[in-house]
Amino acid sequence: MSENFTIFVTGGAGYLGSILVPELLADGHTVTVLDSFMFKQNSLGHVCADPNFDVHRGDARDANLLKPLVKDADIVIPLAALVGAPMCNNDQLGATSTNRDAVETLMGLLSKDQRVLMPITNSGYGIGEAGKHCTEESPLNPITLYGKTKVEAEELVLARENGLSFRLATVFGMAPRMRIDLLVNDFVYRAVNDRAVVLFESHFKRNYIHIRDVARAFKHAIANFDDMRGEAYNVGLSDANLSKWELCEKIQEQVSNFVFMEAPIGEDPDKRDYIVSNEKIEATGYAPAHSLDVGIAELIKGYRMIKNSIYGNV
Repeated sequence: MSENFTIFVTGGAGYLGSILVPELLADGHTVTVLDSFMFKQNSLGHVCADPNFDVHRGDARDANLLKPLVKDADIVIPLAALVGAPMCNNDQLGATSTNRDAVETLMGLLSKDQRVLMPITNSGYGIGEAGKHCTEESPLNPITLYGKTKVEAEELVLARENGLSFRLATVFGMAPRMRIDLLVNDFVYRAVNDRAVVLFESHFKRNYIHIRDVARAFKHAIANFDDMRGEAYNVGLSDANLSKWELCEKIQEQVSNFVFMEAPIGEDPDKRDYIVSNEKIEATGYAPAHSLDVGIAELIKGYRMIKNSIYGNV
C-alpha cells in the first residue's frame, strides 16, 4: 500500500486540478483546495461528498489565508496561475503577483520538511535549436511574461531541497473545467465545429501531453519523491514532437472533412518552436498512457457536448 498524505492544492478547481484532485482522493490522500473560482466553475462538485476533501474560496496571494491551510500539509501543489501569454499580457500585475509572488509567499510559509510539486511550462525553452532536443540542461530562454514568471517560480521551488518541478508540454484532453484555447483542444474544436483552420507558423514544432498523464506524473512523483526531489523534469509524449501542420494531419485522420491551410495571419508570442526530450522522467519509471490519437478521439466526443457559442442562435 502506498502512503497517504495531506495535500494542499492552490488553483485546484482549474483545468489540471479538476482532473488531479479526484485522482489524489481516489488514491486515499486528504486534499484541501484553495481557488478563486474566477471562471465560475463547479469542476469539483463531484468530489464534495468525499470526507477527505475540503475546499476554500480565496486568493492564493493572501498569506493570512494560506497560513492555516498549509500548516498541516505534507505536500503542496501550487497550480494557481494566470496561464498563457495572452492572459498574462492582459493582466501583467496579476500575472506577476500570482505566478511568481504567490509562490514566493507560499515557500516562505513552509517548513523544510514539507514537499512541493510545481508545474511550469516548457515554453521556457523559447526557440530551440533545429534538430536538437531540449533537455532539462538546455538554457531557459522565456520570451513572454508568462514564460518568465513560471521560470522564476520554478527557481523558487528548486531552491528548496524538498521541491521538484514539471516542465509541461502543451496539455490536451477533456476536463471538468475545460480549456478550449490550448492548441490541440482548439484545433480539434475548430475541426469539429468549423471544419477548417488557418495556420500561422505551421512548421513550428512543439511537444504535447494528455492532461491525465500530467496527473499521473504528479502521482508518480509523490510515490518516488525521495529519488526525484530537487530536480526539474520535462513531461511530454516522446513520440509527439509535432509541427502544427503535422498535428492537423493527425486530426484529419479522424475528422475527414477537416481542411487546413497556411496564411501569415499572426505569430506565437512565446515563439514556441522546439523538440523536447522526456528521457529524464522516463528513466524514473514514468511513461505516458494516453496517445495524441486517443486524446483527439476523446475531444471529438467532448465537443459533441460543448458548444462555446453563448451569443449564437444555432
